[in-house]
Amino acid sequence: MLFILDPGHGKDTPGKRSPKWEDIPQIYEWEYNRFIVNDIHNRLNDIGIKSVILVPEENDVPIATRARRANQYAIENGGYKTALVISVHLNAALNSAARGWEVHTYLGSSISDAYATVFWREAKRFLSDNTKMRGDWSDGETDWDSNFGILRLTKCPAILTENCFMTNYEDCKYLLSDEGRKEIPLLHVEAIKKILQMR
Repeated sequence: MLFILDPGHGKDTPGKRSPKWEDIPQIYEWEYNRFIVNDIHNRLNDIGIKSVILVPEENDVPIATRARRANQYAIENGGYKTALVISVHLNAALNSAARGWEVHTYLGSSISDAYATVFWREAKRFLSDNTKMRGDWSDGETDWDSNFGILRLTKCPAILTENCFMTNYEDCKYLLSDEGRKEIPLLHVEAIKKILQMR
């Protein structure tokens, strides 16, 4: 199985940064996402799990281009059913009290929902002492049904993780901590390992 790691936004995407805090550095989402994705990729490589970084560029790559790349990677590595897109993001909100971890899949039911549940469980195991777990329970599942382009346009299963709110001081402080920098990539790796056990 191939895991296609998408670091989301580029450094030229408007906004996509934390506030300027007095005592902790400002987070730029493009940079932090790439740190997470590179760490996941390296950890997977070390244990022999196949992955590819969808966007090695620092600048923004349009969603349609990213989706075409993902679909091509899947075709070249056994087909759509043997790949999973994991799009990595940091969340943001006008309400600075909003915080927590989320996972999104495309509208309706699919195998992506089962994969998202695995990610949810691993995130809860790693993060519940440090932030909230934010689920959409309206359909009895933990993931949020969302019409994000990277979920809609990819033909293989796809999930999108929102790894805490960079607009919340406590979440931002955790993301920048040694613990956060270790646990955010690790929860992705552990979820991937469990998904491989499902197959």
